Amino acid sequence: MKKSSPEECAPLPLEISEEDVIEAMKSIPGYIDITPGDFKEVYQTAYNLAIKRLFNTLTASQIMTESVLSIDQGMDLVEAAGLLAQTRISGAPVVNNEGKIVGIVSEKDFLKEMGVGEKPSFMQIANHCLNNKNCMIGRLHNKTVGDIMTRQPITGTPEMTIGAISALFAEKQINRLPIVDEEGHPVSIVTRTDLAYSFHFCGRRPKP
Repeated sequence: MKKSSPEECAPLPLEISEEDVIEAMKSIPGYIDITPGDFKEVYQTAYNLAIKRLFNTLTASQIMTESVLSIDQGMDLVEAAGLLAQTRISGAPVVNNEGKIVGIVSEKDFLKEMGVGEKPSFMQIANHCLNNKNCMIGRLHNKTVGDIMTRQPITGTPEMTIGAISALFAEKQINRLPIVDEEGHPVSIVTRTDLAYSFHFCGRRPKP
């Protein structure tokens, strides 16, 4: 899978427009005598306005992973775990026979199935498995991805802004957002890492 790199994101410059400057000047109370300090204040305010504008115009299609690994809901859990480990990702969309998204499977689902909770520490996992002989084998074998996946997944569209995506991540406490087409087929995915790249290289999250 190929992620948008910093170089690919860089061509989306954060340019302060004349409108940003005018709005910044309007927002500063009183008469403005253009001293270095005043200019710095105007610039900083205009810069913040430009960031907000970018935050609400940069879309998922500009930051999302260009291809996405989808897992069939009938795949054996052991095979699915190996696939996720091999590709070094912690979760992926789950699709049905028509290729439409029906769920999400992540390390949290595996951990929950193992009986160690959704957010255990490494030592909690080790302690659980050391004291339960079949903690992994007994629970994960002979089951499919569809048995443990999170159903009714939250999805987005290529047109969704990074502002809307960030709000969704915070509200729903999710780490990845599958991007789907009009028919519900996964076409890409946006992760927290993708958002971090977009904030760092194409503009930072504006202050509230």
